[in-house]
Amino acid sequence: MKIAIQAADLDWERIDGTRVYILNLLKYFGQIDPNSQFLIYHKKNFNPELTPPTFSNYQILKKPFPLFWTQIRLCSSINSEKPEVLWMPMHNIPIFRSKKIKTVVTIHDLAFKYFPDHFRAWDLIKLNLLAGWAIEKSDKIITISQASKKDILKFYPKIKPEKIKVIYHGFDKEIFEQGRDLQKEQEIKSKFNIQGRYIFYIGALQPRKNLKTLISAFEEIKKEEKYKDLKLVLAGEKAWLWKEIFSQIEKSSVKNEIITPGKIKFSDIGHLMRGAEIFCFPSLYEGFGIPVLEAFISRVPVICANNSSLPEVAGEAALYFEPKNYLQLSKQIKKVLDNPELRNDLILKGLKQAQKFSWSKCARETLEYLKS
Repeated sequence: MKIAIQAADLDWERIDGTRVYILNLLKYFGQIDPNSQFLIYHKKNFNPELTPPTFSNYQILKKPFPLFWTQIRLCSSINSEKPEVLWMPMHNIPIFRSKKIKTVVTIHDLAFKYFPDHFRAWDLIKLNLLAGWAIEKSDKIITISQASKKDILKFYPKIKPEKIKVIYHGFDKEIFEQGRDLQKEQEIKSKFNIQGRYIFYIGALQPRKNLKTLISAFEEIKKEEKYKDLKLVLAGEKAWLWKEIFSQIEKSSVKNEIITPGKIKFSDIGHLMRGAEIFCFPSLYEGFGIPVLEAFISRVPVICANNSSLPEVAGEAALYFEPKNYLQLSKQIKKVLDNPELRNDLILKGLKQAQKFSWSKCARETLEYLKS
């Protein structure tokens, strides 16, 4: 079978969960199904950290084009190459593709429906148009949690439930499962001036991640003398509307205890994760939440917001809080810091929960669905 894949998102400089998803599935497709031919389309140069592997049945097709790449260049290419299946791992499909090409789209989440004010105006227009078209006109839909499936059916009630397949994400075991290398860990901490105990967050720095609540909770914790050495590390790249987060940090009474290292090499994130006292994921909405699994396998207790897919992914292995309640969050953090037995219990439950997810399982299920 000839399968076309849109991989242009692997050209982007910023790394996020959706790009990690595409990369990891491409690590498996070629070896899982050596008899199929995979046409992998992109438009510029791959981000060095997102470059997919090469298999004998992979044809990497670089197709530069200035505007409307998906609708013009990709569409022209697939109509010429005539694959049996086109997989679009983001919420966009070519409008004028041949009807003979079965099109499968992955819809990661519908955050823009719940939090339109967290998106730039033009981005919001594009998301509504492109996602709506993709959901309605694709032959099949993959989504990454039952929560996201419910959202699709809520906002697009004409879609039949059987058109949607839930396939869970995985996580990178190689980076996060390894034991602690204290020398390397200290080297990375020193690079970012991280000293002592710290609460860790990794992800985009944007309003939907609810970091202002985490900062407020941290300020509450720092009122107590016994937490004077505690730091808050907010790692990740600035995304849309990031300025209000940094404005709150600048005004904070504990601004010198809040560290924002910015973009971190993916290979280094595991070291910072393993060195943390707690991983906190306060997001207002997640289609899945890969960092939760990364924390579990790193043997770090997790506290996350009680919304969207997070309880589905974390199960009984995390502590939860109402997403806007910074006092409740601060109490949950103190509970973990002050209770070694609870900490160990969360770590053991997290290791068990993480075993339910893997990229190899995700890739196999995705490939089966693409070919069915």
